[in-house]
Amino acid sequence: MLGVGLASFVIWVEVACLRQIALWRFRLVGMSDLVLERTVAESQSERSEIVLPADSNALGSLFGGRLMQYIDLVGAMAASRHARAFTVTASMDHLDFVAPVRVGELLILKASVNRAFRTSMEIGVRVMVEDVREQRLRHVSSAYLTFVAVDREGNRLVVPQVVPETEHQKRRFEDAGRRREMRAGETQRKKEMRAALGAGWHV
Repeated sequence: MLGVGLASFVIWVEVACLRQIALWRFRLVGMSDLVLERTVAESQSERSEIVLPADSNALGSLFGGRLMQYIDLVGAMAASRHARAFTVTASMDHLDFVAPVRVGELLILKASVNRAFRTSMEIGVRVMVEDVREQRLRHVSSAYLTFVAVDREGNRLVVPQVVPETEHQKRRFEDAGRRREMRAGETQRKKEMRAALGAGWHV
């Protein structure tokens, strides 16, 4: 009887361990399938940076490349929160430098998921400089990025759809669909152009 009881206990432990491992794996790579829809507010992200001399050019303005890095990071935060998974940057387009950012200024970056497709998401990032004395914000840059949700092996994951609630969110949702169509058309045009130019097109 003792042997039977011990064997049952071992089997129970093994089953419990397998269930826990499955749960951990589900949390790591399957969370994007857990919820079919999420609101924009659930994943909105914000990042703040003080511009230091090491981040600026000879004119005392923030390097454009460093600003792109900040935009990519805050965009990844919003994408990962929405997908509940790892995300990778697929593209960055419509990046506008509206005004320079000076050394010592406080940079505020805000990111929102404009729209989710099957495995990808368009993230809108708005960058502002905060005047802490006057309590005012100045718009300095905007960008749209596309992120793709992946598991640890790099396989694509299906992401939850976006539920736009406000009028601004609904407008951005519709605009994201049009931008996706334009990106697809541009990608196809470039493929056809490279095919027509032949192997030495880059020389």
